[in-house]
This record gives sequence, structure tokens and C-alpha cells, in this order.
Amino acid sequence: MLPPELQSRFSRPYISSSISALSFSFTNNPSSDDPDPNPNSNHSSKSSYPSFPTSSSSRSLKHSRFSPSSFAHNARLAIALVPCAAFLFDLGGTPVVATLTLGLMISYIIDSLNFKSGAFFGVWFSLIAAQIAFFFSASLYYTLNSVPLSILAAFLCAETNFLIGAWASLQFKWIQIENPSIVLALERLLFACVPFAASTIYTWATVSAVGMNNASYYLMAFNCVFYWVFAIPRVSSFKTKQEVKHHGGEVPDGNLILGPLESCLHTLNLLFFPLLFHIASHYSVMFSSAASISDLLLLFFIPFLFQLYASTRGALWWVTKNPLQLRSIQLVNGAIALIVVVVCLEIRVVFRSFGRYIQVPPPLNYLLVTTTMLGGAAGAGFYALGMVSDAFSSLAFTCLAVVVSAAGAIVVGFPILFIPLPSVAGFYLARFFTKKSLPSYFAFFVLGSLMVMWFVMHNFWDLNIWLAGMSLKSFCKLIVADVVLAIAIPGLALLPSKFHFLTEVSLISHALLLCHIENRFFSYSSIYYYGLDDDVMYPSYMVILTTMIGFALVRRLSVDHRIGPKAVWILTCLYSSKLSMLFLTSKSVVWVSATLLLAISPPLLLYRDKSRTASKMKAWQGYAHAAVVALSVWFCRETIFEALQWLHGRPPSDGLLLGFCILLAGLACVPIVALHFSHVMSAKRCILLVVATGLLFILMQPPIPLSWTYRSEMIRAARQSADDISIYGFIASKPTWPSWLLILAILLTLAAATSVIPIKYIVELRAFYAIAMGIALGVYISAEFFLQAAVLHVLIIVTMVCGSVFVVFTHFPSASSTKLLPWVFALLVALFPVTYLLEGQVRIKSFLAENEFGGTGEEERNLATLLAVEGARTSLLGLYAAIFMLIALEIKFELASLIREKTLDRAPVRHNQSGQSNSGGFPPRMRFMQQRRASSMSSFTIKRMAAEGAWMPAVGNVATVMCFAICLILNVNLTGGSNQTIFFLAPVLLLLNQDSDFVAGFGDKQRYFPVTVAISVYLVITSLYSIWEDVWHGNAGWGMEIGGPGWFFAVKNLALLILTFPSHILFNRFVWAYSKTTDSMPLLTLPLNLPSIVISDLVKIRVLGLLGIIYSVAQYVISRQQYISGLKYI
Repeated sequence: MLPPELQSRFSRPYISSSISALSFSFTNNPSSDDPDPNPNSNHSSKSSYPSFPTSSSSRSLKHSRFSPSSFAHNARLAIALVPCAAFLFDLGGTPVVATLTLGLMISYIIDSLNFKSGAFFGVWFSLIAAQIAFFFSASLYYTLNSVPLSILAAFLCAETNFLIGAWASLQFKWIQIENPSIVLALERLLFACVPFAASTIYTWATVSAVGMNNASYYLMAFNCVFYWVFAIPRVSSFKTKQEVKHHGGEVPDGNLILGPLESCLHTLNLLFFPLLFHIASHYSVMFSSAASISDLLLLFFIPFLFQLYASTRGALWWVTKNPLQLRSIQLVNGAIALIVVVVCLEIRVVFRSFGRYIQVPPPLNYLLVTTTMLGGAAGAGFYALGMVSDAFSSLAFTCLAVVVSAAGAIVVGFPILFIPLPSVAGFYLARFFTKKSLPSYFAFFVLGSLMVMWFVMHNFWDLNIWLAGMSLKSFCKLIVADVVLAIAIPGLALLPSKFHFLTEVSLISHALLLCHIENRFFSYSSIYYYGLDDDVMYPSYMVILTTMIGFALVRRLSVDHRIGPKAVWILTCLYSSKLSMLFLTSKSVVWVSATLLLAISPPLLLYRDKSRTASKMKAWQGYAHAAVVALSVWFCRETIFEALQWLHGRPPSDGLLLGFCILLAGLACVPIVALHFSHVMSAKRCILLVVATGLLFILMQPPIPLSWTYRSEMIRAARQSADDISIYGFIASKPTWPSWLLILAILLTLAAATSVIPIKYIVELRAFYAIAMGIALGVYISAEFFLQAAVLHVLIIVTMVCGSVFVVFTHFPSASSTKLLPWVFALLVALFPVTYLLEGQVRIKSFLAENEFGGTGEEERNLATLLAVEGARTSLLGLYAAIFMLIALEIKFELASLIREKTLDRAPVRHNQSGQSNSGGFPPRMRFMQQRRASSMSSFTIKRMAAEGAWMPAVGNVATVMCFAICLILNVNLTGGSNQTIFFLAPVLLLLNQDSDFVAGFGDKQRYFPVTVAISVYLVITSLYSIWEDVWHGNAGWGMEIGGPGWFFAVKNLALLILTFPSHILFNRFVWAYSKTTDSMPLLTLPLNLPSIVISDLVKIRVLGLLGIIYSVAQYVISRQQYISGLKYI
């Protein structure tokens, strides 16, 4: 429950648009902790009652107990909920991902329009829709094969989805300001419920991956992790820390997120849920053996020990706050739990798995093992609780260490003569912990290393076994070296700062050895012993565990300033590279990944201190890092090849491989540019071109000559496979060399758009660029789509050159281009019918020449010829439609730019009282535009455009009409005249321009008239044609079936068609003139459309009737709104 002082709200604050946006942050807002900057402010407002901000004052917000700020616990919730969301995505599949993506995109658009409540509800509706899609696509029943389990799993997934929505709701700051009690309740709800759902989902995912054998222990481990993350007392992110000052520096209970009830539930879940889960899944064998009983005890007492350790961080604050009572609880319960855990581990793990290494006969072995384990655990517990503080406790701790060391040495078979050696090692280790003496630790290091060497040589040195592709002796050497380095690192880390390089070298050497050992285990899966083979499984969780431990160790040493940033960089890359072996089976994947990470990560890890000037790269450093990245990617080409082969199931082509290499190099250089050269536009343009080149190579996969590529032995062996030929035979592939031309054209376009090629300032370069673009596109289209019609290649190339020249010189005009461009457009229009007609003649002649002596029949030949001609002509129509569309768009854009510039030039200049022009009245961006236009105005001015460029509206209108007409023809040829297509084609007419030559009186006010008229006329004409076609062919619908005459069908549908005319005529007149009509006219014509919808036999007439109703309603609403606006103006 919420504190009583937060239940009521005295005032509703004004929501400012600047603070109501989505805000994701993993750090708390420091502004809430700052003192009041105004010394004259009234400090009497600091009380236990809430004081919420108003629009006139924001100071009271700082003095209230509730403090709207960025949610400070995003990192904790991300650790729990993001993997859960990924697992649910995997269960739901594509429908869930597509639904959520679409919904979040809509929410983002709504949020960008500053409609914050709409974005909030959009997020929730997206999650609800994704959950509904999950229920229909996840098939939980078939996966779990149990109705109760399926219901519980569905409830768990829905709960997790709800928690994700609650987490997203906390990112809206306007909710924090308007509804503080809801925000506090959501925060408490998340911390109370997330540990239950997250630990269950994590266990579900782990069991799905590795099996059900140890599921109870997985659940226990995840419960401990999330208990530590969420159940340890945390201060609310929305409570001010100034309240601490009023309680003597102690955080009051009301400022904590969780209350006593939630903390008690977390404790019960930690202690009993893994045990109950184990009983439910192993109830038939839970008392079958001592190991099974030990599992029951371990599943309760290990979390109990963890709970007692967490109590040192305040986890049992809800039980008692008396330090003496808490210490007694820790000691008594900890001692009992420790004894039980040690005994159970001996039964379950030590004697069961490592019994062969115990060299002492029973019953002495039980006594010595218990002494070793229980004494070591007790000593570690006493030291962790801080009980080794005086001389007596130090003496007891030292004696315990000596006894434990001697007992452990006897257990593993250490010679009795050398028993003082481990005892001395234990003595020096205890002295190091009690006296913090470095010489004592190094004495322990020497003695401990000797003991490790003896143990390895005594047990494994003489075995003739090949393990992971090497002899066991070699493997023992690596293990000993790695363990010795691990023992030495704690002592080296405590040396003075001038010796920290020793710590860094030891850590890097240890990481290299660990990577090598684990890579050998994953690269070789067999063990050889006297000719017998047996699989060796190095579990994948061990790779993940050692990686996480390595990251934690690096972070801790970095925070304590024991290692430098370069060592952090190298160690992070090495530990991260180990994870790659979980996905790829290549023997060199670890080292290749490490090389690539070392090349990519310096901008992120070595230059992070933004407060220093040295943290930014210099130009030569940027070039050097980019070169290293390129070389590293080329070095990794074999691994990239294997990854692509694994992804596609076949060896990738040279173009695809090169494209991925280029794309990876470009993306790897993005941090360099984004973090250190964000002010250099040329660097951004180069990155864009490199990434675009890689994407084009991936999509087009152009052929690459053998001399351009270096084929390794592995790639050559993967390509030389006879199975493909024997199964699929020789397949004639289509020539792919034209893809180079398309890649060239697109890269030239990007280079010109980013000003890498300065076509804007050099006319000759502009002309060369336009001609090169036209030739490249023309040759590509001719070779890709019109390969057999060689005569048409020249016409198609000329067409593309004309289109390219027209578009380029319309966008960047020159002094003489305004006189030549109309003739270029006229040539383009003239080439259209010539190419269209010539295509049919050439295709017919070539086909007849090829089949002159063939055995096919005349009808089959004619049919094939007609199909080939129609297909080629359809392609030509599509090509010219695209060209005319591009020309119409370019002219529309240029005319709009000219009108905007003319409006800015004619804008009146404001004057101040002294009579001088006030240039400061212009906004800064407007002044910059004025200065830029005045300094870079070319000879092609607005006046010259008015004199010599008057052809642009007419040319744009011709291009628009031709594009629309060609699209209608394509609609008839491809879809048979679909009704829905006109609604997508009619908006093309929005590109029409104001033109006094062809259409008088047409202006910006009438821009929607062509669209509505085209839709109405198209539907009317197609309806008349459908009536004629049905009557002519005798398909007159139900009227003919009941015996009525054929003309009855025609007359009925014609009458219904005519009834739709009034609404369409009135609306089109209204769209043309926007003249006010009486309110009754649209409403009077509306009922005339109802018979067309109900009685008509044709879908087109029904669509016309429905449009008539929509037109009438829209006209009435718009007229009414205009009338009301006029009244407001008056």
C-alpha cells in the first residue's frame, strides 16, 4: 500500500510539452537533489505533506516528497524483462513481432506529433494486440502437452507482457506529473512481481535449451539473482532524497519501494518455490536415495544461506532492525544451514563425482572431507560477516586455515612427509587476510602453485590420453599455467600503482590461455584412449559462466583503478570473443572474433573520457583505425564465409561475401565517425557510401573476376562440391554483369546527393554525370529486360539519357538548359510510341526467324509471339510510366521551391523606430537562408525562370497525364481493370501544376479536383462498360435467371448508376470552387445513393453509391466548418 500522505493530491499540474516526452534513462536525475538556488525562497514548504507544481512555480516540486524524474531503475528491469521479451518473441514467432513492430511504429509517430496520451495508449494497445497474436500463434498446448500447464504458461506470458507495459508506462513523464500515486503503484508493482515472472521465464528458456534434469537448481539460481536485484531495499526513484535529512540521515520506510508484505513474499518465494517445484517434478523418486534427499535439503538451505548473506545488505529489515537480534539470527541459522549444506554437498557432489581422487579409506575419508569443507565454509563465512577483528578471532581463523589445508592435502593423497607444506600455505593465506601482508600472499602463491603442480602430475601426467586434439600432458601444462596465473593475480592487484602492469599482463595471459583451452574443447569433440572414442561435452554454460566472471573481475579491477583502460579494452574483447564459439564451429572463430573486436572497439573503450581533449581522436588516428578495421575484416573473411554458409545452407557467392565484408567494415567505422568526427561531413558521406556499397553488393551479388579475389583453401574446398552437380545438374544461370551498371548508377546518385561529386557547381561535370547515369541505366535495363531485342537497345539508352539529362538539369539548371530542356522532353515523348511499336515488330520478326523451320504449330507460334510482345510492351509501359512520374515529381518540387523563394523575397522588411530595417527580426535560420541565397545565387534567377522557364508547368502536366494514362493501361493489362486500383492511381494527378496554356483557372485551390473527378469518371465509364459487356455476352445476372428480358438488367443498373450522379456532381463542383452551398443540398442527395448500394448487381455501382454518401457527408461537414469559422471571424 502507498503511504497515506501520497493518497491525495491537492492540485493538478500543468503538463509542459517539453517534459512530457518519452524518457529512457539508466541514471537518476541529479537535478532533484540540488538545493534551492534562491536563498530567499520560503523553506517552510519542506514538510511531510505533498506539494505539487503549478504552472506559475516549479520550486515546490523540488521540496515535495514526490519528485518527477527519469526512472532510475531501468537497468534492473532491463536485465529481467528484455530477455523475457526475446523469449516470448521466439515463442510467438513472426505474427507477434510484426504486430508489435507496427504498433510501436504508430505510437512513435503519434509521440513525435506531441500527442502524448495517444502514444501512451498506442503502446498499450500494441502490447494487447501482440498478446492476442501470441495466443493464436504460440501453440502452447502442443508444446507442453498438458492443459493445466498450458493455462499457467499463457497466464505467465500475459503477466510478463503486462509488466513490460507497466515498465513502458513509467517512461512517460507526464504520467508522473499528473498521476503520482499511479506511478508509485506501478513502481512497487514491478519490483513486487518481476522476480516471480522473470525467474520462471528464465528457467523455462534454460530447460528448453539444456533439458529438465537440473531444472530446480536453475530456478534456485535465478531466484537468488533476482532476489538480490529487486528484494534488497531500494529507494523509490520518485521520492526526493531530501527527506533523509529530516530522519537523521536514515532513509524512512515510506521512501522504500517495497513494503514488509512484498519483502515477505519474496523471501517465501526464494526459500520454498524451488523446493516445491522439485517435489512436483520428482515426487516419485524424491526419497529413493541419499542423493535425492540431499537435493531436497540443498534446494532449501542454499537459498536460506543466500538469504542470510543478503540480510547483511538489509534484506531482513521487515523482520527486525535491532543489530543484535539480526546478528544472532545470522549466526544461529547460518551455522545450522552451513552444516546441512556441507553434508549434502559431500553426499551429492564430492563422494559421487570426485570419489576417485579421495585417497583416504573410510570412515576417515568422511571425517577429513567434512573437516575440510565445513572448516573452509565456516572460515569464509566468519570473514565475510566481519567477525575476524581481534587477536583471538585472528588466531582462531589462522588455526582453522592450517587445519583445513592439512586435511585437504591428506584427502587428495598428499605425502604425509610433506604435510607441513600445505599447512604453511594455509598459515600464510590466513595471515594475508588478517594482516594484509603481501609477502604472506606470495609465500602462499609459491606453496599453492607447487601443490597444484603435484596434484596434476600425480593424477593425470602418466595417462596416455588425447584430449581436445592434444595429449593430456600438453593439456595439463595449460591448466597448470592458467591456475598459477589465477592464484597470482589477487596478490599482483594489491601492489603499488607502478607495478599494475604486472596485473594487466597476468590478466591478459590468463584470458588468452582460457580462450585457447575452451576453443580446443569446442573445436575437437572426441577423446582418444587406446583407440576408443568417446564424446567429450564441454557444457556451453561453462563458457557463459567464465565469460561473466571475467567481465565482473575486469569491472571490479577497473573501478578500483587496479588496471588501465587499455587492459580493460583487451580483456573485454577477449572475453567477448569466447561467446562466438557458441554459434560457429570454426577452429579459428575465437581469434578471428577477438581480432575484429580489437579493431572495432577502440572508439568505444579507449576514448571514453569526454572531459579531456585527448579523448577525441586526431585525424591520423581516425585514418589508422579505419585501415585497421578494413584489414581485420579482410582477415576475418573465412569466418564471414562460414557464417554465411551456415545461414544460407550453401556457399555464398563472391559478390555476397565481398558485400558483407564491405558492409561490416562500414558499420565498424560508424563509432569512429559518430563519436569523434561527428562535425566532419566528408567522413559521414564516406561512411554512407561504404555502407551503401556493401548493401548493393549483398542485394545484387555482381560477378567478381577471379583475379580480384583471394580464395583460401577452405573457400575453394567449399566451392568444389560434386554433390550439387549430381543432384541438380548443370543450371544455365542468367548473366549478372549488368548489376555492375546498376550499382554504379546508384553510387553515382548517392555521391551527387552528398556532394562528393560537385555537380552543383560545374556544368561540364553535371552534363557528364547525367549522360553517364543515363547510359548506365539504359544498358542495365536493355541487358536485363530486353536482351533479345537488340535493335531497341539504342532507343532505350537514348530514352534513359534524355530522362537523366532532363531531371539533372531541371534540379541544377544552367544558363542554356531552360532553352534545351523542352526539346529534350519532346524527344522523350516522341520516343515513347516509336519504341512501343518497334518492340512488337522486332519481337515478331525475331521469333518468326527462330521458328521458321521448327515443328511447332502455327497457333502455338502465334500465341507465344503475342505473349512475348505483350510482356515486352508491358515492361516498356512500366519504364515510361516511371520516367514520366520522376519528371512530374521533379517539376512539382522545383515549382514549389521557386514559389517559396519568391514569397521570401517579397516578404516585407520590418522597420524599427529609427527607420532602419530590423534584420534581427528574422529568425536565425531565415537570415542564414537569405545570406546563403545572396552569396550563391546562380545566373538562373527567379526572373529568368519566369521569362524562360514558363514551360515547366506545361511539361509537368503533360508528364503527369501521360503517367496516369500509362498506369491505367497497365491496370487493364495486368489486373483486368481493378476497382481498387483507381484509388491508388488517382493521387498521381496531385502533381498537376497551375498552367494557363492548357487548363485555365486551375490553381492550388483546385488541386484535389482532378483526383475526385478521375475516380468518379473512371468508375462511371467502367460501370457502363460492365453493363454493356454483361448484356452483350448474355450474362445479365439474376434478372436473366428469373426469365426477365436482357434490357431489364441494363435499364435497372443504368438507373441506379444515374442516381449516384447528383452527389458526385455536387461534390466535384464544391471541390473545384469551394463555394458555399446550402446545408440541405448534400443531405438531400444522400438518400439517392442507398438504392445503388442495396439493389445494384455491379460492384462498381455499389462503390459509386458508397462514395456518393461519403462525398455528401464530407461536403456537409466542410461547409458547416467553414460557416462556423466565418462566424468566429466576424
